[in-house]
Amino acid sequence: MKSLAAASIFALASFPAFARQQSSPPASGTGMEQMHHGHESGFMEEGMSHEIAKGVVLDQKIDSSAHAIVLRIGPISLPAHTSHMKMPQPPPLYWTIPFSGWLVAYHPAMVDPKGDPVPGRMLHHVAFWNENRPDFLCANKPEHIFGAGGELTQWAQIPGFGYRVEKGDRIRIDTMIYNPTDISYRGVYLQVKIPYLDDATPAPVKDFYPAWMDVGSCGNSGYDLPAGPSKKVGEVAVKYDGVLLGVGGHMHDYAKQIVLEDMTKKETLATLEAKTDANGHLLSMPIVTFYATGGEKLAAGDQLKITATYDNTTGKMLPDGAMGIVVGYFVPTDNSALAPLRHAAMPMHHPHAMQQPMPHDN
Repeated sequence: MKSLAAASIFALASFPAFARQQSSPPASGTGMEQMHHGHESGFMEEGMSHEIAKGVVLDQKIDSSAHAIVLRIGPISLPAHTSHMKMPQPPPLYWTIPFSGWLVAYHPAMVDPKGDPVPGRMLHHVAFWNENRPDFLCANKPEHIFGAGGELTQWAQIPGFGYRVEKGDRIRIDTMIYNPTDISYRGVYLQVKIPYLDDATPAPVKDFYPAWMDVGSCGNSGYDLPAGPSKKVGEVAVKYDGVLLGVGGHMHDYAKQIVLEDMTKKETLATLEAKTDANGHLLSMPIVTFYATGGEKLAAGDQLKITATYDNTTGKMLPDGAMGIVVGYFVPTDNSALAPLRHAAMPMHHPHAMQQPMPHDN
């Protein structure tokens, strides 16, 4: 029960038993076109213009005997020494949930065409959004159900809990990659394994809701990172009674720490110290769990404060170089209070994104 993760989206990375695992491109592909990548509002949505990498598809493989789905996004070419600002990016892709039940864990990896791992550092972030439900903290955004960054945080199962989905729910997947390394890679895939439980599950499953608490409050997550020490603060209001099972964090290179406080109760809920290498590159974020003691109680009206601290030692401002997100699983006291949040999915954002995964069953 000690590992938890937040995506790093970014986080994303995030609760009891969320084990973290680190993954320890001839020139870019042809046929790129310029288009807007990002949306008006959302965690880990940056609203920037990028070339869009053609030929990137979403593939789905269902192993019904193991109750697991594997999603793959790719192939992606990653030329060496290419920033996320200059890298052609995958378009938004859409995954239609093929069953009614619960998603119970997420295991991201960056792999080559043979399925062997490549450095996870090349994943800037990935974000999964349920377009059939808004975020319960920030109703102007779709619900952010999963995120990960270069540390490839593993979101492991919490027995007895799951993220409820209905057959036909539409999940938008936004991916941003880059390659700060000396080696180019071709044919890379982002792979996410998602164990699930369906409605035939005999044991009871209690619904949790992903809680994304961002220094951008209910705006965009990415922001410019000034040179030297810096601090950014955001706040978000709790709208429902319930408990947090635990929290992890998502930050970027040169991170120092992120702190979550309940300003109403005047309590510090979690202080997450970033682990970086000698060059300031982010290696991992710690986890704080409240599961063993019944969860950290939150009440409607509580004001949460998020403070992200960095020390950018490059001597220059890094455009869109930072995020500061605390990620948790929230269990409402009254689950029915959140039921009215469900709605029909809005029209897809881009014609290039109107792709459903190619299904395969074992």
